[in-house]
Formats: sequence, structure tokens, C-alpha cells
Amino acid sequence: MHFPRLPDWLVYLAVVLALLIAAVGRQERADAPPPPPPVAGDEGLPLGPASPFDPSVVVDVPEKAEPGVGTAFSVADRGVWVTARHVVDGCSQTAIVVAQGRGVEATVRIDPRGEAAILTTEGGAPPLPMGLDQPLRRGDRAYHLGFPQGQPGEATSRLLGRENLVVRGRGARTESVLVWAETGRTDNLKGSLAGLSGSPALDRAGRVVGVTVAESPRRGRIYTTAPETVTGALAATNQRAASFAVGEPITTDNYGRVADTLRRDLRVAQVICLKT
Repeated sequence: MHFPRLPDWLVYLAVVLALLIAAVGRQERADAPPPPPPVAGDEGLPLGPASPFDPSVVVDVPEKAEPGVGTAFSVADRGVWVTARHVVDGCSQTAIVVAQGRGVEATVRIDPRGEAAILTTEGGAPPLPMGLDQPLRRGDRAYHLGFPQGQPGEATSRLLGRENLVVRGRGARTESVLVWAETGRTDNLKGSLAGLSGSPALDRAGRVVGVTVAESPRRGRIYTTAPETVTGALAATNQRAASFAVGEPITTDNYGRVADTLRRDLRVAQVICLKT
């Protein structure tokens, strides 16, 4: 039996391939080992310090203040309240609503470095406990209790991290804020959370960890002051929060009821800018 004679070019090709395979096999390999599996999200990680490299969110504030409404909360029963700066900045007459059609005049004091404002009145309400020194972790839950759209209401959220709030217009500045993902709100509350500005952001123990200052409805985000902003505003206006205050544990099941109780006791109240 005779095998057919192979073409010369096929023989040459087989030789070249054999030499190429041998040469490649002799090359040194120093590949890095495969990376470890990624960590599932950032939830549970401690919140880092403020940084100029944090993402930014821009807010335009009109040069002239306009009458409006927001939320305030008591931090001392002698008549010391905290709200968001933009709710009362530029107002010549401000009041804390204590009943239907009734209000108590409030004196406004603003720390120009941040988005928190301090109000003082003659007489006050039981204070909320402060948790400004509590360590925060990504994924922590907060409860925002106040008067969205001028009516009693509340929302809940989870902490995402820090961003830099860039304010353009009146009171231009840049400050670090906390950004939260909205995860729930009052039944039948649709649209904007306007009016919730100035409300306390409470942790699960009912302690204040920030002041609600802005929202991004399209992104489903809520912004609050950083804890150090509230501490700085109290120090700048020579006010102190109560050293002892009682809070109530809050959950996703009871935060509506807790909010109703705090509003009824005027620990969380509506604030109105009457005249600019």
C-alpha cells in the first residue's frame, strides 16, 4: 500500500507550526493571580470624612427671599429650634405654628457657613435627642418627619454617602452634605417633598443625625446637613441643645405614628416665613 505524497508546502507549514508551538511554550509566564471576588456593595461601611473630591450637587437660590413654609424641630425646651437655612434666610418675620391659625414669632440666627438655621422663641417644646456624634454607616436608615407640601407627612431613606452641596445665588457657598436614597413615604403623598425642608433626619433610636435640606425627585435622593453643620450652627449662635432628651425607637412599621406624636407635641412644627 502506498500513501499519497504530501505537497511540499504542507510539510513546510507543519514544520513551522511545530517550531512556533515549541517557542511559545518556552516563554516565561508571570501572570498575576485572579482578583478576589468583589464585595457586594458598600452597605455597612463607615462613612468617611468630607472631601473636596466628593460628587457635587448644585442648587440655585434666588437672590430675593420669598415667603414660604418648612419644618423646624425643638432642640431645647427653652425655645431653641433648628430648621433649614433657605426656609428662613432673608425673612423679616418668621413664626413657629403652634395651632391652626396661630403662631409664635421666632428670631432667626444663621451660621453663614452652612445650611442650618437656629430659631428662638419665648417658650418651647420638649426637645428631640441629638445623635450628631453617632458614627454613620452606608445603608443606615433615616426618617424625615415634617410637613411636605404644607401637610403632615414623612419619608424614610437609606444613607448612600457624602456629596458637596454647591449653592449659587444668595448665600453662595459649598458644604458637605449627606445623600440618602428615598425608600418610602406617607401613603398618598405624591410628587415633591417641598415643605419637608428643615425637618429632622432621625435614626432608628429617634435621635437627630441631620437636617433635611433638599431633594432630587428624578434621582430619588434626599439631602441632609452633615452632623458637623448642625453642631457648628449651634456653636456659632451661642446656643446649646438639651443635654438630656427622650427619643422613641423608630421602625418602618411605626414611623408614621411616631411622626404624628412628635407633631402633636410640637417637637416637630411647621415654620412659616411671613414677610421678606
